[in-house]
Amino acid sequence: MSTATMHTNHGAIELELYDEDAPKTVENFRKLAADGFYNGVSFHRVIRDFMIQGGDPTGTGSGGPGYTFEDEFNEHKIERGALAMANAGPNTNGSQFFIVTTDAAPWLDGKHTVFGRVTAGMEAVDSIEGTDTNAA
Repeated sequence: MSTATMHTNHGAIELELYDEDAPKTVENFRKLAADGFYNGVSFHRVIRDFMIQGGDPTGTGSGGPGYTFEDEFNEHKIERGALAMANAGPNTNGSQFFIVTTDAAPWLDGKHTVFGRVTAGMEAVDSIEGTDTNAA
């Protein structure tokens, strides 16, 4: 497992990444971050008591890197603090991701690749969750 830090205007979000369980997803996330793809990108979709979603440079929910890649489902659950890929159906991962703010969302298990979890900074996630969309 490796780590990463998201720097937001609400504070830092420390992540543990599941390199062994979702290697392509982690590699994609790291490459996009290293290339500056996520710089200045907002959490464009905020659903209170559920999740915050980011990774779309257009801020519309339809943007991405110009490619997709396959799912890497694993035993990790969609639960509070999980970092997972947003998608438009099977094998449509790109750049968009979400962080879960509810206790659990079992209806999404096996439908979104969980590739990490928040280890510190959930207060920043909760603060973003409390803002209006495009304000974070």
